[in-house]
This record gives sequence, structure tokens and C-alpha cells, in this order.
Amino acid sequence: MRWVSVYNTPDCESEPHRGSWFTTSLPAFIERPVLANTEDYKMITGSMVALVTPMHDDGKIDYAALESLVDWHVKQGTSAIVAVGTTGESATLKVDEHCSVIERVVQVAAGRVDVIAGTGANSTEEAIQLTESAARSGANACLSVTPYYNKPTQQGLYLHHKAIAEAVAIPNILYNVPGRTAVDMQVDTTVRLAAVPNIVGIKDATGDMSRGRELIEQCPKDFAIYSGDDATAAELMTMGGKGDISVTANVRPAEVALLCELAMNIGSTVQDEISTLERVQALNNALMPVHDAMFIESNPIPVKWACHAMGLIGQGIRLPLTTLDVSQRQRVEQAVKTG
Repeated sequence: MRWVSVYNTPDCESEPHRGSWFTTSLPAFIERPVLANTEDYKMITGSMVALVTPMHDDGKIDYAALESLVDWHVKQGTSAIVAVGTTGESATLKVDEHCSVIERVVQVAAGRVDVIAGTGANSTEEAIQLTESAARSGANACLSVTPYYNKPTQQGLYLHHKAIAEAVAIPNILYNVPGRTAVDMQVDTTVRLAAVPNIVGIKDATGDMSRGRELIEQCPKDFAIYSGDDATAAELMTMGGKGDISVTANVRPAEVALLCELAMNIGSTVQDEISTLERVQALNNALMPVHDAMFIESNPIPVKWACHAMGLIGQGIRLPLTTLDVSQRQRVEQAVKTG
């Protein structure tokens, strides 16, 4: 086991909001172990729901609904829960809320499913602090998005993610979603990062199958390539991807779990392979209207409305996001009923 020195950071709960995150000085150095991803980590695979964060009409977090969602996903066969990612409205949660939601999900999951904590930020120091909080909460891994808005170079991306991995003893999953961040982590950069201890996979939300194939071919076998695009997830998994970090799983968890299982386990014989591929294609075609409906407005607007229509959560969502436009509600509700 290798050791590195990192700053000891304050608990998230002591910080009222992101704007004051760095107003206090950091204490002295401490020692923390760094876990080797090839020896101490069991790869997370399958359907990983990008969980919505339930809110009351006034925007306050509905923790009772959150707990119910976690229990429901366990029963529905979801492999892992991604807490406070993009779909969980990480951009509008205060730091103490961010940490509290992750902690509550870990507590309710209670080891029944893995929990992946969204801990990305466009400040490396803040990302490290969020990741440390997730590690203290007992999350199984963290999901770290490429820094948004400030548009770092490829070397900047490499150093950012390397710094997080070296600072906190928790498996790191990279997250590349250039459509939201305005920065695209190239395959070469991902391959470099795959050699860093603690970095164990990447959520690729480009939907680009040629990119996915390059990642699968060039990264180590114990480095997981996950889809972050429901519409193309099945294809990526049949190519060797290890799962789907899914928005659709919020409303169709059992079906997405089955899709992942089938797509990742194509039969050993030609006949079995053809049969399984046919099942994958049929199930994916049935889910496609749901995939499409979940993105008719900016995520997570449609999926939160869908969950509300199913009676899983209230209507709450935080500005600048708004509830789904009235003109789109019938389409979303119909997709959820029939998808």
C-alpha cells in the first residue's frame, strides 16, 4: 500500500455554501493510504442509476422520498446508485446538502448496492474536499466530471484528476460529458489517467461509438468503460462496456438492469450470441421512447417530472431549472406508461 500526504480538510457540514468554501485556512498535513485499483477494488458493473434528488415544492430536499427511492432501486435490481451527479442537481445543491444527500444514500443503501458519489467540481481543491467527504461517508467510489466552464487543457485535465486520485483513498471514476462542460477529455488523456492508482473507470457520455471502441481497446482490462448515454448504452456494452450510468433507470430500473445484464453477457456460442443480441435489441427498442423522452428538455427536468407522474417524488426542482413545460408532459407521461 502506497501513502501520500494531503491536506486535512474540514467537514462539509461546517461550510454553509460554496461561496465560503475556502474562507477558512486548512490544517496541517496528515497521512492517508492510497488504494491500488487492481488489488483492493471490485469493479462496479451493470445498471447504475443517476439518481434524481427529490425536493419539496419549496426546493428543500425531501429526504423521506430519497430514502424510498433507494429502497425501490434495491428491490428493482439496480446495481449501483450515483448520488448527486448531474441528474441529482449537483450544480444547485449547497455543499452541506451535497454531502448530506450522499451520506443519507450510503446509510439507506446499507451495503445492499454500491454507492457512487458525484464529487466533481471545476476547482481541484473543492473536488478533493467533496471526494474526501464522500470517502468518509462510506461511498464505494466517486464520479468526477471534467472541470466545466474554465475549459482546461488536456494536461490540465490530467493533473486535475491525478491530484484527486492521489489525495483521497477512494476509487475514482472519470466523467466526460463535453456537451455540458465545453471540454472533451481525449482518449490519450484517459489512457494516461488509467495508469494512475485509484482511477478505475470512465463514464463516457459522448454517445460516440468509435470513441467507445477506442477506450475499450486502449485502456487496461481492469479499467471500466461505462456508458453515460442511454440511447447508445446497449451498443457500448455489447462491445465490452461494463455498464450504464443511466437516467432512464430512474423510471425503468428493472428493464435497464436486465438490458445491462444481457448486453454485458453475450453467449459463448454463436447461437446464444444471436439470441441474446436479439433480446438486447428488442428491449432497447422498447426503451428508446423513454430514452428520448428523458431528454426533450434539459436533464433532469423530464426525468423529475416522470418520477413525479409515477408518484415517486414531488414536483420540486431548483432554479434555474423549472418544471417540465406543460406542452411536453403528456409525451413524458405516455413514455413512462408504455416504455
